[in-house]
Amino acid sequence: MDLTTTYMGMKLRSPLVPSASPLSEDIDNIQRMEDTGAAAVVMHSLFEEQLLLERYELHHHLTQGTESFSEALTYFPDLINFRVGPEAYLEHIHKAKQKVSIPIIASLNGSSVGGWTNYAKQIQQAGADALELNIYYVPTDMELTSHEIEQTDIDILRAVKAVITIPVAVKLSPYFTNTANIAKRLDEAGADALVLFNRFYQPDINLNLLEVEPNVLLSTPQSMRLPLRWIAILYGRIRADLAATSGIHRGEDVLKMLMAGAKITMLCSVLLRHGINHIRVIEEEICEWMQKHEYESVQQMQGSMSQKHCPDPSAFERVQYMRSLTTYKPEWRATIAKMEN
Repeated sequence: MDLTTTYMGMKLRSPLVPSASPLSEDIDNIQRMEDTGAAAVVMHSLFEEQLLLERYELHHHLTQGTESFSEALTYFPDLINFRVGPEAYLEHIHKAKQKVSIPIIASLNGSSVGGWTNYAKQIQQAGADALELNIYYVPTDMELTSHEIEQTDIDILRAVKAVITIPVAVKLSPYFTNTANIAKRLDEAGADALVLFNRFYQPDINLNLLEVEPNVLLSTPQSMRLPLRWIAILYGRIRADLAATSGIHRGEDVLKMLMAGAKITMLCSVLLRHGINHIRVIEEEICEWMQKHEYESVQQMQGSMSQKHCPDPSAFERVQYMRSLTTYKPEWRATIAKMEN
């Protein structure tokens, strides 16, 4: 059974890649990922704020005067909550490359064009095989236009591509006005891959303490529908490879993403919930299905159910949306209809 695939020019043993998460902060975990079948690993993110903190002594300015208002101290995380600083991050990549043979994909998380993008060069020198740009930004300026937001993403990509030679992936938000257009523009700007989609973690309100608090919700298989749809639409229309993330928990989820056109599928919530060894379970499910349905390789199925090759391309567009709404019947109504018949 040939599970090999390619991603940003790298040949991988399978499409199973752990995405950026706290699990990769431990070298032993990265080794376990390789041992249980991971084809590559995306490192936990290095945040733009960490670089600013080191370069401009941001911590001093953020905390100055905060003793006047007790709640002000909760706006930013303490220094100790950044588990791995900039220099340690580079060393972490170097050590990981010495311990494992699978590709190590670094992750930079930021929202603006600036000196932090130059840190990508040091990441390459540390030995990273590729870099994933996780552009996380929630625009609240009412004067900021969609074009300006999109142009910032393009500028960040170009700034990074200008200083490194390793492949660069961009992790996209699902909230663009026209996902197809921004994908095309990033592709033209030199993105080697697009990762669909970033999950923005939303805050919650604690009714007992009357405070806004972080609330991390792990994904469920239902979360995969959005990236599945857009990967199927983009497949064959851009040069960049497509990576699927969010909601991938089972072998069947991986298979569907591959058929839509993904080169790799990224795992996070399922590993946090069930442990790193679950990579092996998912691979076994994939192999079992392929054997049952007489598939010899992953390449056979990649893109086979994309919009480009789907017998009913409209299934991914508005006409299918209307059809779904007009033909759907609630379970209670279907039960009544059976009783009447």
